[in-house]
Formats: sequence, structure tokens, C-alpha cells
Amino acid sequence: MPVIEALGVHKTYRRRGKPPKAALDGLDLVVEEGGVHGFLGPNGSGKTTMLRCLLGLARADQGTMNVLSQPVPASLPAVIGEVGVLLESPAFFPSFTGRLNLQLLARAAEIPFTQVGAVLEVVQLTDAADERVKGYSLGMRQRLGIAAALLKQPQVLILDEPSNGLDPAGMREVRQLLRALGDSGVTVLLSSHLLGEVQQICDTVTIINHGRVVATGPVDEVLQSQSTGALAVGIADAPRALEVLDAAGFSAQIQDGRILVEQVDDGAVVARALADAGLYPSWLMPQQVDLEQAFLAITSDQRDSS
Repeated sequence: MPVIEALGVHKTYRRRGKPPKAALDGLDLVVEEGGVHGFLGPNGSGKTTMLRCLLGLARADQGTMNVLSQPVPASLPAVIGEVGVLLESPAFFPSFTGRLNLQLLARAAEIPFTQVGAVLEVVQLTDAADERVKGYSLGMRQRLGIAAALLKQPQVLILDEPSNGLDPAGMREVRQLLRALGDSGVTVLLSSHLLGEVQQICDTVTIINHGRVVATGPVDEVLQSQSTGALAVGIADAPRALEVLDAAGFSAQIQDGRILVEQVDDGAVVARALADAGLYPSWLMPQQVDLEQAFLAITSDQRDSS
């Protein structure tokens, strides 16, 4: 069974003096056990609303949701001890040390203090544990928030924009931590709009727009679905090479000093056409789309069809 499974979830907000707003429109979300799953979408697409529904912080109008094979929100008390959560920016007592903040949370949840030291080590804050939180950098505070979410030794970790507001060093710290957690067997559900970060750490993704899923699956498959099959060619005499490729029936153009050949299944065919004309490429490289390009293409297609 999937660790998280939501099927046909609807949520509409009624607004005084304004028409109702559908935040979720039959959304499906399936997260398998282990690894890091990215939950992506433009601002206002319904990501946070979906997470709040899963955690019982908002009530869905329609649909079914299961976490660790238990229906939520009805059976949320039975599974919440196995779920660690970080929604938005974590809040701590700034004048208390990181360790004391975690000890207070552990005491409230009846968790042994020995676990505090363990999670501080996991998030690499042991050396700063006895410093006041008000002196922490944003990256350190985010890691402390993740430490708080890990106190229960959860099977599932749900994070909403954990890299928000971080500088590159802070983002790298959080990225490395989440990747390590996913590799250790924790299932991480990561909501984010930082697509470059997501591509570096996620195994699978679900992309939503207007409260509906527009793409889901392993990252490589989602990227491949948006591949144009283009081939970039580096060659000394680009104008002459372009003439040869045009004459051979290829669709090509010069871009940034290189030739971009569209819809090529076999780069050897392009190299042969050029070699027959006495032109020899210095390099050929398939053009790979990144997650940001795929995301923009997918959400744009979805807007155009709605």
C-alpha cells in the first residue's frame, strides 16, 4: 500500500462577497514508501491546502485520503505519531537554546530526551545545540524545525517549502539532509516551488495546477515526457553546416553559436550528413530539459486546455 494516497479530493473555499474558489478539484496524490517525493505547483495551485487536508487542519469537501493505510482525518490520531510535519516557517523560543526548544517539545510529546541528542546529530546541529536560537541562521532554524519533526522517529516526513528564504548555503544544507533521510528509508513528501532544488533530491514528483494533477511519476520520466528530441551540434563553420542540414531535410537553426537540430532520433545520422559534405562536428549533445522547463511546459499546456 502507498504511504500516502488521496483520491478525488475536492476543497472549495466560500468567500464573503466573492464567488467560491475551488482549491482542490478532484486531486489524486499517491506517494510510495521511501525516498523523496516532490509535490509541485504554481502559487495558489492547492499544494498547501492538500497538505492541510491530509493533516486534519482543513476538511475536504469530497474524496478519500489514507496515510499509512489509515483513513484520515478519521483515524489521524492512530497514525500521527508516525508522521513528522514542518508547515511553513518553524517557530521556536528565540531566547532558548536549540536543545532546550527540542527538550520542551519532547516533554510535551512524552519523548525521551535521548532522542533530542539523536535528531540534533541527524541535522548536524550538535555543535550549535546550546546556542540561543535567535543567533541561528535561517538554514540552521530550518534544520532545527526538521529536527523537531524527526523527534517522533516518523515513518513519513511532510515538509512545506523547507528551503523558503534560505541562501544557497542553507539550501544545500537542507537538500543534503532531506536526501540522506530519503536514503535512510524515511518517506519525505516535499512541497516546493524551487524546481532546481527539487530536481536534485527527488525520486518522484507530482505536479498540480488549479487543484488538479497534470503530471506524476519518476523525475526522469516526467522530464522525458517533455523532451523535444533536439540535438545540439558544435562545429566550426556553422552557417555552412546549417545549409547542409537544411538540404538534407533536417529542421535546424543556429543558436548561441551552435546548431540546434530538432527531433533527432539518432545523432549519427546528423554526423554522417555533415561528414559527407566534408564537415566534422567537434561535439554532439542531446538537449535535455530540466524540471523547470518541464514544469512550465506542463502547466502552460494545462492552462491552455482548461
